[in-house]
Amino acid sequence: MLSISSHPLIQHKLSLLRNRSTNIKEFRENLEEIAGLMAYEISRDLPLREISIESPMGPCIGHELDRNVVLVAILRAGLGMVEGISAMIPNTRVGHIGMYRDHESLEPVQYYSRLPEKLHEAEVILLDPMLATGGSASEAITRLKEAGANGIKLVCIVGAPEGVGRIEKDHPDVDIYLTALDEKLNDAGYIVPGLGDAGDRLFGTR
Repeated sequence: MLSISSHPLIQHKLSLLRNRSTNIKEFRENLEEIAGLMAYEISRDLPLREISIESPMGPCIGHELDRNVVLVAILRAGLGMVEGISAMIPNTRVGHIGMYRDHESLEPVQYYSRLPEKLHEAEVILLDPMLATGGSASEAITRLKEAGANGIKLVCIVGAPEGVGRIEKDHPDVDIYLTALDEKLNDAGYIVPGLGDAGDRLFGTR
């Protein structure tokens, strides 16, 4: 399933992310805020269990989440989405997968992985602002499945048709959440119009 959010606040903040004049601080803040707003959609189907609680006026039945949530950030840029979502979903655990894209082959190369235990018991949310060729995301999903994950959602800010198609082909069981599906990839494998290099803009490395 592909879901594209049209929420007015998300679309407003997405325009700020796209703007080349947005500074590092504003880019970080808006990326985090968009991720937090997306948390409502990506958590919509999380299961609940009933609990007994005491309100100031007496006992009642409430609800709490009945499934653990694990956020997995694809380094570097995925880090910018962690705080926004973890602020909305309580008691999340966080894993990291380090990947970079070879600029000649455009294929992913993994250099780091640190994941929480018992992924098979959790809803796993994979985070990366950009879904370009889909190579890094597809490889990360494969690694998560090898580690036992069986309920995975891919959450990105902007995607290209090529990347969406790659995930739908390689992992048809994974739901994809975007705020925009852009026009295409350019010859260098960057999304057009996209955001530029989200990692560089997030950390000020260019």
